[in-house]
Amino acid sequence: MSVQPDPVTRQHEEDLDWTQLLDAYDYARPQRGELREGLIMHIEENGVLVSIGTKREGIIPAQDLRQMGEDFIHSLKVGDTVQVYVQEPENRDGDLILSLSMVQVAKDWEVAEQLFRDGGITRCKVIGFNKGGLLVQFNRIRGFVPASQVAQLHGRTAADERQHALQKMVNQEIPLKVIEVDRERNRLVLSERAATQEWRKAQKHRLLTELQPGDVLVGKVNQLTNFGAFIDLGGADGLAHISELSWQRVNHPREVLQPGQEVKVVVVEIDRERERIGLSIRQLQDNPWETIDQRYTLGQLVTGPVTNVTPFGAFVQVEEAVEGLIHASELTTDPQAQPRDVLQPGQIVTARVISLDRQRQRMGLSLRRMNDDEPLPAADESLSGPDAPSAAQEPSV
Repeated sequence: MSVQPDPVTRQHEEDLDWTQLLDAYDYARPQRGELREGLIMHIEENGVLVSIGTKREGIIPAQDLRQMGEDFIHSLKVGDTVQVYVQEPENRDGDLILSLSMVQVAKDWEVAEQLFRDGGITRCKVIGFNKGGLLVQFNRIRGFVPASQVAQLHGRTAADERQHALQKMVNQEIPLKVIEVDRERNRLVLSERAATQEWRKAQKHRLLTELQPGDVLVGKVNQLTNFGAFIDLGGADGLAHISELSWQRVNHPREVLQPGQEVKVVVVEIDRERERIGLSIRQLQDNPWETIDQRYTLGQLVTGPVTNVTPFGAFVQVEEAVEGLIHASELTTDPQAQPRDVLQPGQIVTARVISLDRQRQRMGLSLRRMNDDEPLPAADESLSGPDAPSAAQEPSV
């Protein structure tokens, strides 16, 4: 027997907008991946029954609960409110399957999406590698860093060298920037290169703003060139010109430095408009010329190797950071002789000190006066004054 609705009920049903009812029903229907607030209705050995506001209760399976730990399971009580993840809106048996362990995973995806939108930087631990790049752990999500997005690699890196470099990064924590998020495909792609570039840009701005001439820092040699060394100050490179590497003569920075070496430097110049930082290593070292007149006197004999021969004379290394110049006129009594006819680089010679200029850091030497036992004329003392000529301009005596 069927029950017929009364006229008032029939009229009410006819007035309803069934499209709106369907929309409301669809809106309430749980969707895979949703986070819902639920009320614990019943706790059993094989799972927990939770109401999320639908006409049927969802099930949190026992295997999902075990991932949360025994302490968490024992803390659950009927009537508790919990946040759940909709894992299956309806399985083969018609059950609504919920998850507690996936709640944090879903939140991790939300964090990843927010980082992607904001362009933020995070740090993740490298947990593995393959031919294509690095595997990293982003909270409870596994992410991937393509080899092209690893900061220390470039297109010219050989395959075996690349694999070795990737392997060495396992267990390291590195800065990363999210460049792709696809929750449906469980795909999270990150870039160390982009994160490093952005971090260095921010660090460079900070250093250019905060650094002052005279500040002493510890940096790492990043690159050597013919004109100097670029030193990483922790986000920005400063340049130590070849003349600021050592008090001794340096023909190329590789004679005194090597890439990766840690060095102490002092800031000597900051050009904020051109974003350049000038550094010096030698200014933190003892200047041997400050006490040169305590170790050498006019007329003294010194011995050392010839370091360079030029048309105007030859340089002799008197000590590690002190060179003296034997002017062409002081090489021999033969006025027609050329410096290269008399001396060669590497040759060990003994010469007499004929001038000292501590202020201009110059020492004049003579070979032709080696057998001169008489004191040097008083006129030569003037060569140590502030108006003393350069080594290339020293007059013959």
